[in-house]
Amino acid sequence: MAKAMNPATALADSPPLRALRQLFSAADQPHLLLVGGSVRDLLLGRSAADTDLLTDLPGERLRQLGFSLVQGKTTAPIWFRYLPPFGAIEISPLPQLDQASVTADLARRDFTINALALDLTGQLIDPLTGRQDLACRLLRPCSANSFSADPLRLFRALRFAAAGWQLHRDCGRAARLHDWQQALQPIAVERFSRELVKALATPHPERFFLLMLQFNLGRHWLPQLWRFDRIPAGPPENHPEGSLLRHAVLVLRRCAGTHSDPLWRFCAFFHDLGKLATPATDLPRHTGHHQAGVSLAHQLVRQLRLPRRWGQALAAISQLHSAFNRWPQLTADARLQLAHQALKADVTALLPAIALADKPDSALPADWPRALQCAQLSLLELGISPDQLAQQAPAARASWIAQQRLHWFTRG
Repeated sequence: MAKAMNPATALADSPPLRALRQLFSAADQPHLLLVGGSVRDLLLGRSAADTDLLTDLPGERLRQLGFSLVQGKTTAPIWFRYLPPFGAIEISPLPQLDQASVTADLARRDFTINALALDLTGQLIDPLTGRQDLACRLLRPCSANSFSADPLRLFRALRFAAAGWQLHRDCGRAARLHDWQQALQPIAVERFSRELVKALATPHPERFFLLMLQFNLGRHWLPQLWRFDRIPAGPPENHPEGSLLRHAVLVLRRCAGTHSDPLWRFCAFFHDLGKLATPATDLPRHTGHHQAGVSLAHQLVRQLRLPRRWGQALAAISQLHSAFNRWPQLTADARLQLAHQALKADVTALLPAIALADKPDSALPADWPRALQCAQLSLLELGISPDQLAQQAPAARASWIAQQRLHWFTRG
C-alpha cells in the first residue's frame, strides 16, 4: 500500500512554493512566509491571481531582488514586483519573523481563512484555526475589531456570502449591533464598487444586494437599492412577484444561471432602473420607464465610479429591453430600428440575454439575426452606387438608405 504523503510535503511540492524556492536563494527562504489569500487559494486548490509574502529581510536585499518600495498614504508600505508566473508579488515587512510577530500580523487580518501563513518548506501556521473554517466554508472574523479596523470588510463578507460561504454569527452580530453609516462615509466609493463587481461574478450575486438591505449597509453609496423594495414591479397581472426588488432578483438569478460576465449581471439587476422615476400617482404602471432609465443608468454608473462602458450598456438595456420583449408586435421598420440601436450601443448579445431573463416564457426571435445583418448592410452590399446616392438630397440620404435596408429585411 502506498504511504500517504505528509500534508507539509504535499504543500512543499505545490507549484507556487516550488516557484518561490527558485526565485529566492536558500539563505533568503527562511525569512519568507506566504500569507493570506495566497495560502487560502493554495489550500483550496485554486490558482492565486497575486502572491502575498511576509519577510524580515532588509530593504537593501529586496532591492537587489528587483522589488520596489511602495508607500501609500493610508496603507502600510510594501515591496512590489510584477513577475511571471507569479503576477504581482507584494511583500510586507516585519521587524522579526518570529512566532509572536507573525501571530499578531495574522490576527490583524479580516477573516480566519485569510489568517494563514506557510513557510517555503510547506509548514502551515494557523493560530486562529482558519484551515478548519476553510474546510467548513465558514467566514469568521479574526477578532472583535476586524470590522472596525476596516469597515469595508463588511462588504467583503457579503461578497463571500454571495460566493456560497456561510457567515459566522459574529459577522451578523457586528453588522446588526452597530450603525456603520458614519464609519463607512470616508471610504472611497471605488472600494465599494470593487467588492460589488467581484460579487457580481459569484454564483449567487443577488445575495450581495439582499444582505446589504438586511444589514442596512451602504445606503449612501447605493440609495436606489432601498427604493426597489418600496415600488411595485408593475401591475399584479404582469408582475405577480410584487416589488421591483423581487423582480430584479429573479432576473439576475436567471441571467447568472447562463452568463458569468459581471456587466451582464449588473444590467440584469438594474434593467428596470427607470421605474424609480415613476410618479407615485401612476403606480403600479410605469409608463415611459424605458426612456427614464437612460439618464438614471448613466447617473448610477457615475455615482459608483464604474467604467463608462457600463453606463452605455445599462442605458441601452433600459431603453430597449421593453421593445425587444414586444418583438412580435413590432413592425418590420421598428424591428430594424431596434437592431440598429442595439448595434450602435454594442449590446446585440446582451440585449436578448436580459430580455429573455426578464420574460422567461419567450424565445429569441427567429429573425433577430437577420435584422442585425440587414441593419448594418453597407452601400456596396445594398447595391447602391455613388451616383444613386448623389441623386438623393443630403438631408434625406440616411432615411433613404434605411429604406433600402428595410427592403432587404422584408423581402426575406
